[in-house]
Amino acid sequence: MSSGDSSVTEQHRVVLRIPADGAYLSILRTTTAGLAARLDFTLDEIEDLRIAVDEACALLLPQAIPASELLCEFAVGEDVLSVRVTTEAVEPVIPPRDGFAWTVLTALVSSVDAVTTETGTSLTLTRQRESRAAR
Repeated sequence: MSSGDSSVTEQHRVVLRIPADGAYLSILRTTTAGLAARLDFTLDEIEDLRIAVDEACALLLPQAIPASELLCEFAVGEDVLSVRVTTEAVEPVIPPRDGFAWTVLTALVSSVDAVTTETGTSLTLTRQRESRAAR
């Protein structure tokens, strides 16, 4: 998984598939928080990531094919966590970059990227951990 950030040295990859249904997003939020805690992210950084993942899913779920899955891929680096969420869609579209949800995403993570293919849409969120010296 490429995040577009050359500082990402992927050490571990975690893949999670959940139904494309809002009732299952708590699993994704909990996994995100657990991986961020493992990287020694601050409580604020962990909460920012949880909210960002929730917002990303809120953008993708409306276009998901009924009874399909969300594919969630985590790239765990030394000081960075990237989360790519992908949904299958009949007519994949990139969420508007001028909307409120996109503004929230960009405020909560280091970078946001969106791509579409013939079969779906992916959002990749990358969060760099604060420098230990800055704490």
